[in-house]
Amino acid sequence: MKINAPKGTQDILPEQALIWQWVEKQVREVFRVYNYGEVRTPIFEHTELFARGIGETTDIVEKEMYTFLDQGGRSITLRPEGTASVVRAFLEHNLAAKTGVTKLFYFGPMFRQEKPQAGRFRQFHQFGVEVLGENSPLIDAEVIAMATEIYRRLGLDALEVRLNSVGCPVCRANYRQALLDHLTPRSGELCASCQRRLVQNPLRVLDCKSPVCQGITAEAPQLDQYLCEDCASHFAAVRRYLDAMGVVYMIDSRLVRGLDYYTKTVFEVVYQGLGAQNAVCGGGRYDGLVQQCGGPPTPGIGFAAGVERLIITLEKQGKLPELSGAPQVYLSVLGDAPKLKAFEIAQNLRAQGIRTELEYAGRSLKAQMKTADKLNAALVLILGEDELARETIVLRNMKKGEQREVPWRELVTVIQEELG
Repeated sequence: MKINAPKGTQDILPEQALIWQWVEKQVREVFRVYNYGEVRTPIFEHTELFARGIGETTDIVEKEMYTFLDQGGRSITLRPEGTASVVRAFLEHNLAAKTGVTKLFYFGPMFRQEKPQAGRFRQFHQFGVEVLGENSPLIDAEVIAMATEIYRRLGLDALEVRLNSVGCPVCRANYRQALLDHLTPRSGELCASCQRRLVQNPLRVLDCKSPVCQGITAEAPQLDQYLCEDCASHFAAVRRYLDAMGVVYMIDSRLVRGLDYYTKTVFEVVYQGLGAQNAVCGGGRYDGLVQQCGGPPTPGIGFAAGVERLIITLEKQGKLPELSGAPQVYLSVLGDAPKLKAFEIAQNLRAQGIRTELEYAGRSLKAQMKTADKLNAALVLILGEDELARETIVLRNMKKGEQREVPWRELVTVIQEELG
């Protein structure tokens, strides 16, 4: 019986991998010019890290994590997001001692056990950034600007930045009570998830996509009316910096994000063509997270973006480049005598950075030419016993349909000229 990939996972095949490599290269270049260093954390962590860091009442921790006991009886979880792991590494390796501000980025797979849909998988890939040790609103604006720069660099338009402030624990407590006062009389009309959220974390009701719940919260008090002086001042400064940077945004008073650790600034970058799940990037400030993970009070801010959704968005807007994994040279070998020399030539071409495929099976010239054509090779080199004796090789330009005999000593130069 054939075994298929588990539900919610996918194989990224060679042609697709070229796109992934291109996207990753563009993203990494933006991180480089903003002076972020890469951190690579384990794919699995102790479950307590995510329960403490993400929040025990979040859907991720309650429903979606891949958690198991290892052979030592320890509870282990495949990482569902990147921030908690980065914070753990920041504390474990005392990165705060190296510089006043720590700027990190990551790129890798995450795991959530949720219903697969367009652009959403159970194993998915994210890139993201975390800035630790700085509470200035200027860094908030810079992080948001950097996120938009990534998409601009990739050629995307029709994107929108949504911005809000969820305040600090002090002012949010006041808003929480006001929201409870508004929602409690109609709690029976809320969906089952929101009835549970009403008890555990009422702000999450604002994030519900149910039309009924959205209707009930439409007239709810807005969080910005309850911001303390410090939070209101911080949010106003973030907006001033974004205006100065030319970043276009809209205030979305319903935006609270799905994780418990956010404070003050939260934001999303959305693309309308993706339907209900239209956020391609999201993040915000988390000034209490380091402390929740066992460290000293340390401000932080970051964002994460899904690679799968980004590639879907690029495809929808026709922004994916035409990339080819075809060999530049296919080296055809006729007979046994030339095999050693052919191998030597192939290795020399590869050493010169020329993408080269070599015939291994010793098939007929016709069969080899069919293979070269299927592989879309630009050039075919033909080495038989006659060419071996003359220390030459036949070069055929597949696009022009022309061929000529080239001495071995001139081969690299001639190939480079043919390839332009």
